[in-house]
Amino acid sequence: MISEQDVQAYKRDGVIVVPEVLDATTLTQVRSVIAELVAGASNTTEHTEIYDLEPGHNAESPRVRRIKTPHKVHALFNDIVRSPAVLDILKKLIGPGLRLHGSKLNMKSARYGSPVEWHQDWAFYPHTNDDVLAIGVLLDDCDLANGPMLVTPGTHKGEVWNHHGEDGCFAGLIDPDTIKSEIERAVPCMGRAGSMSFHHVRALHGSAMNTSDRPRNLLLYEVAASDAWPLMGVKDFDEFNSRLLSGDPVIAPRMTEVPVRLPLPPAKRQGSIYETQSAAKKSYFTRAA
Repeated sequence: MISEQDVQAYKRDGVIVVPEVLDATTLTQVRSVIAELVAGASNTTEHTEIYDLEPGHNAESPRVRRIKTPHKVHALFNDIVRSPAVLDILKKLIGPGLRLHGSKLNMKSARYGSPVEWHQDWAFYPHTNDDVLAIGVLLDDCDLANGPMLVTPGTHKGEVWNHHGEDGCFAGLIDPDTIKSEIERAVPCMGRAGSMSFHHVRALHGSAMNTSDRPRNLLLYEVAASDAWPLMGVKDFDEFNSRLLSGDPVIAPRMTEVPVRLPLPPAKRQGSIYETQSAAKKSYFTRAA
């Protein structure tokens, strides 16, 4: 699925987009599952273990901005990240031993899909080494109009910015005034439905509100090398190993010299990045809008 040039581009920029990895049949199946899940959200008025709701959500017009851990919600999402095509790409970018760290489905509905402020995933889940990346599966055609993910090339090799608020608690975003030049250099991850982006865990990224009349659903998987262990600990070793995508269990974490800021004290608002970021006094995309 990818060439050696693609691998080198990922190492240089910290992000690549691979065209149309998912086939049309799988896309149709995914969209059907999502429609059922969104319809099911009409039965709740609050965030749950599955749903993170948009402001303005109600039973008559359900608005969902995230499906949490979709690989646990429906088998299809688990099958996608374990497919031969995806594993082939991951092994070339990270190595033979792979573990799924987590998953989420960010849903930017037409005309109101929420933005995600500038951040580095590394701030949320630092590991013993940074052979960690996120896959972004484009479930809709994505262009500049419907809020694509923006990534700044090369930032995966630089500093880990402060993601804490003025109160000292983790806020899940970076003060945009400190990264003006990096924001100006950001590039959009766009493509036809079924394409996938792969961005390094330390790459700076964010996305604006969807102001178009088209949806922009993005299925995200976080994948780590099997010898990269989360610094916040492993609560259930059997569950931890159940997320292996390839390779054997590892009990000797590989330690590398990487900059780390722990997400502690924890955010005052928990549940999703949207909730965590909502407590911050400074933002970029809301202010820009």
